[in-house]
Amino acid sequence: MLSKKTKYAINALTVLSLQASREPVLISDIAYQAGVPKKFLELILLELKNGGVLDSKKGQGGGYFLRKDASDISLGQVIRLMSGPLALVSCVSKSAYSPCAECVDEMTCGLKGVMQRLQESTAAILDDCSLADMARQTVLLREKKQALMFHI
Repeated sequence: MLSKKTKYAINALTVLSLQASREPVLISDIAYQAGVPKKFLELILLELKNGGVLDSKKGQGGGYFLRKDASDISLGQVIRLMSGPLALVSCVSKSAYSPCAECVDEMTCGLKGVMQRLQESTAAILDDCSLADMARQTVLLREKKQALMFHI
């Protein structure tokens, strides 16, 4: 399950991905558009900056902006940065491997095989989805919602 912090990070990054330019956006504007409490967002944006996803500019005209193009930032990268490894068990994690204490024999563990397939499938899907993809999906869903509201 994604943490609230991770969901907020994704919402904020979607806001930045929807910007027509890569100009800095004020924290208060991101917070409003993403529906994230400003104080909490400040910590999230700093973590995303330290993780190489965002950059910032101080002073007048300052704010946060994507460090790279939205199509070059994957949802998997963001989730790993904010929540840690994608694997549900440590014995199949690529970045935080450790043997499971409960496992008698890792080589013959049936659960490990299932969890390995799940981890690989999850990683493939999340790493294939960019922030640009999410932004496009957001725009399409908003247009569909407006069209439905217009027809009612």
